Amino acid sequence: MPLLNVSQALANQLAELYKEMESRYQVVADELHFSCTGCPDNCCDSYFQHHTYLEWAYMWQGFSSLPTEKQNKIMARATSYVKQSEAMQLNGQRPNGMCPLNEQGRCTLYSHRYMICRLHGVPAKLTLPDGRNFNFPGCFRCQEIAELLPAEKRPTPLERSDLLKRLADLEVKFIGRGRHEAPKVKMTIAQMLLKGQPQL
Repeated sequence: MPLLNVSQALANQLAELYKEMESRYQVVADELHFSCTGCPDNCCDSYFQHHTYLEWAYMWQGFSSLPTEKQNKIMARATSYVKQSEAMQLNGQRPNGMCPLNEQGRCTLYSHRYMICRLHGVPAKLTLPDGRNFNFPGCFRCQEIAELLPAEKRPTPLERSDLLKRLADLEVKFIGRGRHEAPKVKMTIAQMLLKGQPQL
């Protein structure tokens, strides 16, 4: 099965989409005077599962550029993460281990981090094609700030719907004709690292 590599053109389009995500995130964060600086928590221990081959391949593009020694350390952390997560799930707990890409509080592949890693934190909303609506109140710190504000002073939540659609459109471009036969993706970053570069 051929490995999936991200073309430079598609990588540029994804980078532009990520830039738009960060810009919209910052608008809401600025209105709330919200920052992650000094936070006692770390979002990188949140249990996120990711769903696109494109982001998986883009992450691997960044990972492959790291020195071998650093790659080995990340893989060791990924192995520990998956074992810990599986044990917690067997006990009926939601995993909360630190992402293997996190090093001293910061993502090793910051410029290649996933959509949810860029949008998590501030209040957001999402409308699916079937009409279902989802609202995300933001992280605990953001919620604490928002609760101190009168309702009319609270910012409009970040709209994720069109951003998600644009990512889905790029995914279609990336996978091409094989997208209907491709297995659904639902993995953590640690699982994607141990699985290797995506392939169809």
